[in-house]
Amino acid sequence: MGNGIMSSSWLKVVSVSLILVLGGCTTVSDWFIDDEELEIRRLAPLDAKFQAKQIWSQSLTGGVDNYFSRLRPAVAYNKVFAASRQGIVAAFDQQSGKRVWKKDFAIYPNEGWFSSISNLWSDGISAKVSGGVTVIYETVFFGTEDGEVIALDANTGDTKWRVKVNGEVMAAPAVDDNVVVVNTGSGQMFGLDAATGDTLWNYESDVPALSLRGISTPVAANGGAIIGTATGKLVVNILTSGQTAWEQTISAPSGATELERIVDIDSEPLVVGPNIYVISYDGTLASVELRTGRVIWKREYSSYRRVSVEGNSLFVTDVNSNIYSIDRRNGVELWSQNGLKKRNLTAAEPMGDYIVVGDKYGLLHWIDKNDGSLVARYDVGGDDEDEGIYVEPVAIGNILYTQTREGELVAIEIPI
Repeated sequence: MGNGIMSSSWLKVVSVSLILVLGGCTTVSDWFIDDEELEIRRLAPLDAKFQAKQIWSQSLTGGVDNYFSRLRPAVAYNKVFAASRQGIVAAFDQQSGKRVWKKDFAIYPNEGWFSSISNLWSDGISAKVSGGVTVIYETVFFGTEDGEVIALDANTGDTKWRVKVNGEVMAAPAVDDNVVVVNTGSGQMFGLDAATGDTLWNYESDVPALSLRGISTPVAANGGAIIGTATGKLVVNILTSGQTAWEQTISAPSGATELERIVDIDSEPLVVGPNIYVISYDGTLASVELRTGRVIWKREYSSYRRVSVEGNSLFVTDVNSNIYSIDRRNGVELWSQNGLKKRNLTAAEPMGDYIVVGDKYGLLHWIDKNDGSLVARYDVGGDDEDEGIYVEPVAIGNILYTQTREGELVAIEIPI
């Protein structure tokens, strides 16, 4: 009888505990997360203005795992092109998601029959594809951390050319006027012939003793090859010759330690009309005249993410995952959104009346571009950091294409 009473009481305690746990929306896995992380994961209730829906998804073997990566899909010729760090590069039909072609650039050892058999169950040695793909001239251009630059036929996936450069290629190439501009972690930027891969020129900048892992994605526009450097400079080279047209210091090193002196410009410069907009890690957003390099205005914002634009508004995601809208004409802040702090947000991608950002938990968040209010969200990754979104999605009309760390390529639709 005594044991029966004890068991009954114990069951009541367990029942009450379960009710409290479920009522508080706590899961067993949450017990192993510290209070700060729980606070970051917790989101305020949202009265959504619309519901997003997934229309297709495809898996790219390997994803990027926990490595630094800026792999971002590209949309062109009615196809979506994407890559994984492991070495899968593929094209999918833009509307249906059906795979058009797939190529594997992973390395498979070929020494003896045992290696040949084991390769059948292996994903190979990673090709270390990084930086993302660029699609133009019916060609897919991309690079690897081993210093390879590769060009594929956009219709078939067949290799057009494959060359080596000196340094890790961690940013997507830029292409214009039949010149492929490749920036590398060694501080060297190369101009390659788009048809053959032959080196046309190279430019070398200083690399400080300590810098961020990433590099500035180059821009090829208006006859210039434009990059930010690890020493805080914005540089424009003549696209056809590589000769430096001008360079401008955006942020100068200061502080007693190497860590305090980090001034990297790791983001892609943004060219809008006659101006370039660029942001540095140590806290400078600047508007610079494209023709002369003259600084028009500077403001204090810190980021390693790409600055985006819609109309006269710049959108900045800072190092703490605060989002800002800034008037590009004068640098005046229009609004800020700090409800997603420390979620490692991507850059903002304009999408109709909204901008959209992804986070490290695999959520997409839509924000009203006029007032900064959160209007909708969609869970791609199931609150799993392995399925987090590290690079901004691509918006084409009312369809969004995003890629998770685990290698899921997902197309998501919002109402028109």
